[in-house]
Amino acid sequence: MSSYGEDSPPETEPAPAPTQKRSSTKMSDKQKSDLNKHMAKHKKAGMSLSEQKSHRMKMMGRMRKGMSVTKAHNDIKKSQK
Repeated sequence: MSSYGEDSPPETEPAPAPTQKRSSTKMSDKQKSDLNKHMAKHKKAGMSLSEQKSHRMKMMGRMRKGMSVTKAHNDIKKSQK
């Protein structure tokens, strides 16, 4: 016999648990001002615009995770070697 007419609900898989977003947070005003000062030094040193943008984005990613400007900069230098 078929179960076509039965009242049992169709079996469905439970919805997957929503994935957690990154644990990073927004940057504080102090972090933003520190980063602006850091980038001003690189601008004076002659870094090109594309290099500045790349460096800034790398710094922002690390600083959102809680690193200071110095630690983030050293981490970037270390990862480039």
